[in-house]
Amino acid sequence: MQQYLQQDIQFLPGVGPKRADMLRQELKIQNFEDLLTYYPYRYVDRSRFYKISEVTSDMPQIQIRGQIAGYASIGKGRGKRLTADFTDGSGHIQLIWFRGAKWIPENYPIGKELVVFGKPTVYQRKLNVVHPELEDPAKKHTVSSNLQAVYSTTEKLKDHYLNSKAISKLMANLIKGLPSKFEETLPAWLLQKLNLVNLESAMRQIHFPDTAAQYKRAELRLKFEELFYIQLNILQGKTDRNKRFRGNVFETVGETFNTFYKDHLPFELTGAQKKVMKEIRRDMGSGRQMNRLLQGDVGSGKTLVALMSMLIAIDNGFQTCIMAPTEILAQQHFKSLGKFLEGMDVQVKLLTGSTKKADREPIHSGLLDGLLQILIGTHALIEDVVQFKNLGLVVIDEQHRFGVAQRARLWKKANVLPHVLVMTATPIPRTLAMTLYGDLDVSVIDELPPGRKPIITRHSYDSKRLMVFGFLKKQLAAGRQAYIVYPLIKESETLDFKDLEDGYESISRAFPPPDYQVSVVHGKMKPEEKEISMRHFVAGRTHIMVATTVIEVGVDVPNVSVMIIESAERFGLSQLHQLRGRVGRGADQSYCILMSGYKISEEGRKRLETMVRTNDGFEIAEVDLKLRGPGNIEGTQQSGIPFNLKIAHLGKDGQILQLARDTAENIVAEDPKLHLEKNFIFAKHVKKGNPNRIDWGSIS
Repeated sequence: MQQYLQQDIQFLPGVGPKRADMLRQELKIQNFEDLLTYYPYRYVDRSRFYKISEVTSDMPQIQIRGQIAGYASIGKGRGKRLTADFTDGSGHIQLIWFRGAKWIPENYPIGKELVVFGKPTVYQRKLNVVHPELEDPAKKHTVSSNLQAVYSTTEKLKDHYLNSKAISKLMANLIKGLPSKFEETLPAWLLQKLNLVNLESAMRQIHFPDTAAQYKRAELRLKFEELFYIQLNILQGKTDRNKRFRGNVFETVGETFNTFYKDHLPFELTGAQKKVMKEIRRDMGSGRQMNRLLQGDVGSGKTLVALMSMLIAIDNGFQTCIMAPTEILAQQHFKSLGKFLEGMDVQVKLLTGSTKKADREPIHSGLLDGLLQILIGTHALIEDVVQFKNLGLVVIDEQHRFGVAQRARLWKKANVLPHVLVMTATPIPRTLAMTLYGDLDVSVIDELPPGRKPIITRHSYDSKRLMVFGFLKKQLAAGRQAYIVYPLIKESETLDFKDLEDGYESISRAFPPPDYQVSVVHGKMKPEEKEISMRHFVAGRTHIMVATTVIEVGVDVPNVSVMIIESAERFGLSQLHQLRGRVGRGADQSYCILMSGYKISEEGRKRLETMVRTNDGFEIAEVDLKLRGPGNIEGTQQSGIPFNLKIAHLGKDGQILQLARDTAENIVAEDPKLHLEKNFIFAKHVKKGNPNRIDWGSIS
């Protein structure tokens, strides 16, 4: 069986060397197995035949039976096309080909009974079908099925006659040659327990389903298997790591922590923060290395939880550090911690790429003699010259922005592996967290601290701009400030979106000096110019900041009460949510206004509606995952999704994923090494489930 599937794709009947090259380049199909697991993305019901008299141009796809009454060649050069007059007695429809005109009349002569399938359109008041599928009713190549699989293809493949129908023919040839003995990849006891079909049936029915019910059963089996082996890999790795990697035991909750809790805590902890602190304390006292992901929306109090965890480490005689992806974010943490710890005897320093040499030396010596207890920084923390006396806890903010090798260099600075707390303000959907961060324990802060008011979000069209500016003037008159964010710095010839340069001019006219002061920040400014502009805004010397998305992370100005996002349909949901999180940092009611034109795609409209409907970052992330898929969710695209799903979809298959996770957990709990005879199949196939996986935890 495996020998058959590993054959080079060029040896499949109907392929050959040229087509094989195209399939490799365009679809990464190298061998028979790659083709077999190239699953359809939808199915067309071919049970219904229409009469031409019933057909309208707004129908998605139609199937008609009749004969070609005549051919005509129209036009010259690149505009040349072949047309056919097709009739079924009830009316006429035109068939059009821009390619393959030579062989069409040879293969489909006038008067021959044919089945036509395609999308009807209207051109010059005539119904037509461009590049229809033609089939001889007497020579149907597929098994008798009313559901026809539709495969994704590319323009390049279509130009070489490798459309969905051609791929389906190749699939029929492949399945026809499959050995009668099909090697199963899940044990019989599990198939029986979960009522799943066997692999042979699943493979045949997914490509050539007999009925809709059969296709659904095949899809469930294949989706479950794909997600199950990913989860089994993750959970085996996690179990193995917990056994191999011991952690320092933080037994004491001592004077530093207690002093902070009694005298310096800025507000009563939320229930969610208390729950997370219990989880962290349990981990750090367990004797195994903590690897915990802390999720929480912007402003939910993650930094405070991280600080309290660091104070526990300090009480146990250890040093700690926070690594942030940008200098702005590192400085923000430094300011926040300095404010929290004011009046306490805790040494905190900042180390970034722009830290002067004279300031670095005391930091290095303070780390070596143990007097420096908390170090906050960027990539500068992983430089070889930075050495700790006793590093016990590492906090990483937005870890997806760091490479595996970078994080590993930080772990090596400790004698015993440090505890690890990973923080993210990018809400990660449950299904994605279970898979991408499945080997980390996950904590969620899903409450905002007391006194924070939910941000009011509105969608407004460009035609209502004067009303929006009127509202903004009232907010500024009340002493508030505002951000106005643009997707582009300069006008674009190809993109019809608002740009910052033009926007700055119109805002300066609408909000003229001396009554109003407007500042600008964008990615192409020199760092010192950006810094001056930011400083003026933070100090309240400017009222409006016109910016690009550089303000998305790390800018904290409590007095800002309005966020206006221009061409909001241009932004992804995650980015819109992050931008909105820049306001509402103080006690005043804050507003987010999403500006757009009237022409918006269906997906763009869904994004704006979601933002107006909810402030819940996790709900927003779930919608984002459904709309865009896992590879585009912020934070996963940069590092690359460490698995390649061929049939399952994390945004739509949450229930199947949960079943796969629960099943894998039970198996690993009973048989961690998969040594039991009933689990031999798992041991054989477990690595196949996720061959490219990055084990975020084991890099420790």
